Amino acid sequence: MNRRHFLGGVTTGAVALAFWQWAPAPAQAAYPFALSDAAWKKRLTPWAYKVLRQQATEYPGSSPLNDEHRAGLFACAGCDQKLFSSKTKFDSGTGWPSFWAALPGGVGTRRDLGLGEIRTEVHCARCGGHLGHVFDDGPRPTGKRYCMNGVALRFIPA
Repeated sequence: MNRRHFLGGVTTGAVALAFWQWAPAPAQAAYPFALSDAAWKKRLTPWAYKVLRQQATEYPGSSPLNDEHRAGLFACAGCDQKLFSSKTKFDSGTGWPSFWAALPGGVGTRRDLGLGEIRTEVHCARCGGHLGHVFDDGPRPTGKRYCMNGVALRFIPA
């Protein structure tokens, strides 16, 4: 093996590793609630589809759920999985509905490198729909800020 072959192999490996790390998450994982892409498009509004199924982000300040202060639960707009209690909602000043804790078993997380930074994506544990991201700059008692897309949520009054 000469130097050119060695450097070519290292470069190819680095490019493959970079692609693997930056590649989006698989479109369909095994979740208890699964629909075809056509069925999701029929079930959801266009913006909810873009957020839940294509990992888009709604515009900050655009969700009426920012101003929702009644007692109740916030569920996935795609499959009705209960995700957050109104008791954990707080005004983060970011323009998106924010919570300091999720309901047990309601959400899952995975690493997201989509914008060139390491973030933690939050998705519905039942259907895999993209909800937003969680950060470590929230209030007590958890220190978490679940920054959610309002269009991905549905409010259920108590």
